Amino acid sequence: MAEPDVRLTAWVRGRVQGVGFRWWTRSRALELGLTGYVANRIDGRVLVVAQGPREDCEELLRLLQSDATPGRVDNVIADWSLEPEDFEGFSAR
Repeated sequence: MAEPDVRLTAWVRGRVQGVGFRWWTRSRALELGLTGYVANRIDGRVLVVAQGPREDCEELLRLLQSDATPGRVDNVIADWSLEPEDFEGFSAR
């Protein structure tokens, strides 16, 4: 029996706006088959909401924390939920 999908909510802090970070995150999420969105926040952080199998969401989180991202990630705060919303695809907002 398949495990239920999870929702990862991650707040990414660093030099992550104006460097292609949202586009890069969207591409990685789509490669992993996740749904959700990525959005710039007014305080300079980027919000990532991703849903799908926990293993794939954990891989996205590892990628967000890696040195492979555009710009510079200083910190990622992650929150997990077992109550996914109804998203179609993965968008950059």
